[in-house]
Amino acid sequence: MSVTEEIQAKLQAAFQPDVLIVEDESESHRGHAGFQEGGESHFKLTISAAAFDDLSRIQRHRAIHTALGPDIINRIHALAMKIDGSVS
Repeated sequence: MSVTEEIQAKLQAAFQPDVLIVEDESESHRGHAGFQEGGESHFKLTISAAAFDDLSRIQRHRAIHTALGPDIINRIHALAMKIDGSVS
């Protein structure tokens, strides 16, 4: 299973999001710190879920990091996040 698929599976299970988009942006970081040949080092996440409705921005980021766990967090270099509450 790719890192992208692992991220998707963990976030789907944790938050049952209305919107979940995980993009591997690693190639656009070629030559920068943390770049790994083969990708899966830099990601962009867009997620919307009711679980985030009453959370602050920091609480939302912490919830994502907790759901992904140290195994995934330690294997990636960057994770840009756009986190919203439920889509009405």
